[in-house]
Amino acid sequence: MDDQGCPRCKTTKYRNPSLKLMVNVCGHTLCENCVEMLFVRGSGNCVQCDTPLRKSNFRVQLFEDPAVDKEVEIRKKVLKIYNKRDFDFPSLREYNDYLEQVEDIVYNLTNNIDVEDTKQRMEQYQRENRDIIQKNKAKLTREQEELEELLLLEQQGNEQRRLEVLQEEQRQLQVKRKNKQALLDELEQSQLPATILLAQHKVRAAQLETQIEQQKQAVKPTNLFSTGIHMRQTVSLQAVPKIEEALYRYKPLQVETYGPPVPELEQLGRLGYLNHVRAAMPQDTAGGYSSALACHRAIQDAFSGLFPWKG
Repeated sequence: MDDQGCPRCKTTKYRNPSLKLMVNVCGHTLCENCVEMLFVRGSGNCVQCDTPLRKSNFRVQLFEDPAVDKEVEIRKKVLKIYNKRDFDFPSLREYNDYLEQVEDIVYNLTNNIDVEDTKQRMEQYQRENRDIIQKNKAKLTREQEELEELLLLEQQGNEQRRLEVLQEEQRQLQVKRKNKQALLDELEQSQLPATILLAQHKVRAAQLETQIEQQKQAVKPTNLFSTGIHMRQTVSLQAVPKIEEALYRYKPLQVETYGPPVPELEQLGRLGYLNHVRAAMPQDTAGGYSSALACHRAIQDAFSGLFPWKG
């Protein structure tokens, strides 16, 4: 958020938390003051891409990335024309092809790819499907309703965060003023030398700055994502189909060593193999080591290959 700012006057959200950024159809941002200055006559060119713009088309930037605002606005305009729904198609495959066509149009317009050809395709589609478009215009699709709701929640969240930042700055300013006034009162009334009082004041000021920095770095918990979706929101999904299959059963690995059978790990002590093996120290057993385990591996290596291989 600190990196957000106006490209013309270089004012940032960090220096001015109440800065209101505006975005137009080209996707580039300007602050509200620069919009008023540059578009006094109602129209002008973008300071970044020189695209002709109208003042009436500027709107408040809702997302941190202005490209997202541009895509949202383009998607709203495209969906006003491409407003068919699934029951308008005879098959799911044709409906999916239609949705893919819509996404291609939104992507091209958002990224300035074949803009003129894309607009001609939209005009041709609008002429050929005028009746269906007029029929579905009065009914908002479920995607549009969700989009409007998310944009409203995002706007409310941004305004709430802006007010919280202003209140915190006012509180910090009041604390600093009280600390300064306390120093003046101590210098006037205390019998201590001024150097000691100034040193104490510097310590208190440093502690105050440390607390302010810690509060800035602390992330305030929220129950909303940046898009306005509740973190604990439950979404109804179809049950995952249960897969019936046989469970895995462990089978001991049978290794042909071409030698005498190796005693089991539990039998080494009883058979006397551990009599001449150094006992494990307490610090050796932390990783699961035991003297029986080392002895068992040594016996495996010693017994392996004693018998001739039968080809």
